[in-house]
Amino acid sequence: MIGSEDPTIHDLHRRLADAGHPVDHHEVVDGAFGPDTIRALLAFQAERGLDEHGTVDNATHAALVEAGHRLGDRHLYLHAPMFRGDDVADLQLRLGGLGFDAGRIDGILGPDTTSAITEFQRNVGLAADGIAGPLTVDNLRRLLSRTTGRRPVVQVRELDRLRRGRPDLANQRIAVGEFGGTAALATALTRILRARGAHVLKVDQPDEALQASITNDFDADIYLGLRLENHSQCRTDYFATKGFHSEGGLRLARRCAEALDRALRIHLEAATHETVRTMCTGRQLPILRQTRMPAVLCTLAPASTVVLATAEIADNLAGAITHWLADPTGDHTITPE
Repeated sequence: MIGSEDPTIHDLHRRLADAGHPVDHHEVVDGAFGPDTIRALLAFQAERGLDEHGTVDNATHAALVEAGHRLGDRHLYLHAPMFRGDDVADLQLRLGGLGFDAGRIDGILGPDTTSAITEFQRNVGLAADGIAGPLTVDNLRRLLSRTTGRRPVVQVRELDRLRRGRPDLANQRIAVGEFGGTAALATALTRILRARGAHVLKVDQPDEALQASITNDFDADIYLGLRLENHSQCRTDYFATKGFHSEGGLRLARRCAEALDRALRIHLEAATHETVRTMCTGRQLPILRQTRMPAVLCTLAPASTVVLATAEIADNLAGAITHWLADPTGDHTITPE
């Protein structure tokens, strides 16, 4: 709350400053959660691809903690719980830029990243122990000071997998996630997809991490999340971070954005006389970061129009998935926003 004082606010100010978003000196001295703290939080959330609300929710707090880790500050290895942080993402990006598939550049150190560390160590003559310690990090830096501009190998392999995938809905495993307010739409979409031969799991769970875990356990080929917000504009989000984006997620998100525009155009343009355009953005929301398949989160708005257009939205989203499966990589170059 604006003007409140709390010992944890000093820690928040320090973490924001370390992440490149310093707070006004007066608020830092007073330990106050004031307007400039909110400004810095909003800037941090926007930079990290999180929901921008200016409060410290679980996702924002986790991102602030992870932002404080720099590659080389600690030994990185397979651990339970898994290491998470900017240092892990940097490690994954550097390995991927050298051709070692560390998995998605998600800042979560799992088996794929460990295998890539071990393979890299073998190639440079180090003890292949799967631990990214000082010698491994020094060799990475010596061989590749920065991977920016080089497509990580995981993106190339994702495109290959998409090209070899099944071109229709028959037997596809699809998770439809619902975050409240979209139960009718999720049910309608699930019914259409099942009628077309897909195996569909409808996940009604407000916690994004739990939704991701359930979806991963289902071994879904596609994840499509639905949530309703009091905005004036729809958006479709896919997973993206610095130097990496999900190839399948990007292309499916573009298809879904077009589908929402078609479904809502008649209702919205008649009421507001404004052109409908759904935003399509790469973000790091937990549901997109922690799912292991092409994943899209559709944020629907305004609520009154979405209720009226439920049938059209469900039918158009099912069509978007169908068309994407028929051509999941596209013939034209797509630049992520």
